[in-house]
Amino acid sequence: MHIAVCVKQTPSGTNIRVDEKTGCLIREGVESAINPFDEFAVEEAVRLKEKNPGSVVSVITMGPPQAADVLKEAIARGCDKGYHLCDRGFAGSDTWATSYTLAKGIEKLAETAGKVDLVICGKQTNDSDTGHIGPQIATWLGWPNTAFVRKVENFDASSIRVQRLMEDGYDTIEMPTPALISVIKEINTPRIASLKGRMAAKKAVMTVWTPADIKADPSRLGSNSPTSVVRCFTPQARTGSTRIEGATPQEKAKKLVALLKEQKVI
Repeated sequence: MHIAVCVKQTPSGTNIRVDEKTGCLIREGVESAINPFDEFAVEEAVRLKEKNPGSVVSVITMGPPQAADVLKEAIARGCDKGYHLCDRGFAGSDTWATSYTLAKGIEKLAETAGKVDLVICGKQTNDSDTGHIGPQIATWLGWPNTAFVRKVENFDASSIRVQRLMEDGYDTIEMPTPALISVIKEINTPRIASLKGRMAAKKAVMTVWTPADIKADPSRLGSNSPTSVVRCFTPQARTGSTRIEGATPQEKAKKLVALLKEQKVI
C-alpha cells in the first residue's frame, strides 16, 4: 500500500516572534523544524508501513527551498521518498490555496509512484493553528476523511477504521480507501531517527515539482488566495483580576457571591 504524509516546516516553538511593525511572523534567521503535529503523522505512517510489509511511505511538503530539510527529517524517521512543491507561484498561499496545491501534488504522486491509499496529516500547524488543511485536501480529492484521530484500529487495501476523539469519549469510524486522516498527539510517541535513517536522509534526492508539473490552475495558487493575513499579534496579558481567599470552598463561595452583589452583577 502507498501512504502519503503531508508535512510543513514551521518556526521552532520557542522561537516564534512577531514583527511589531507588520504584525507578521518573523521567519528570517529563525530556527525552523518539522511542525510538531506532523511528527505524529510521520510516525503513524511509518508504523502502518511496518505492520503492512511491502507498503511505501511518501512525504510531501509545500514551501521554499529550505523546506526540504523537513523531508529529510521524515526520511530519517522511516519514510521512503520526499516530494517538494517548490516555486514562487506557491508563495502567499492561504489554507484554500495550500490544500489545493497539496491535493494536486498527491494526484501527481499517484500518477508517478502508484495509487495513494491513505494520506495522513497532523491536526494543525503551530504557526497558524487553523486545522483546515487535512479536511480541505480531502475535499479537493473527493475522499472521505476524519480529523482528531487518536488511534488506527485497522488499515488494509479496502478500508481504514479509526477512533476519533470527541469531548465525551471517542467515535469509531470506518471509511473506504483512499481516505485521509488528521491525527492528534495521543496517537503515538514519535521515534528518534536512527543513524541508519540519518544516513539514508543525507543521501536522499528530493523530487521537486512546480505548478506546471502538478498541472495546477494558476488562478488557485499563492497570490490568488481568497483570504489573506492582515495582522497577527501576541495578545496582551489580562490584568486586574481579584483573588478570592478562604479556608474552605464554602467560605470562598460566600465571598464571591458578596463581591458580585456589591458590584451589582447579581
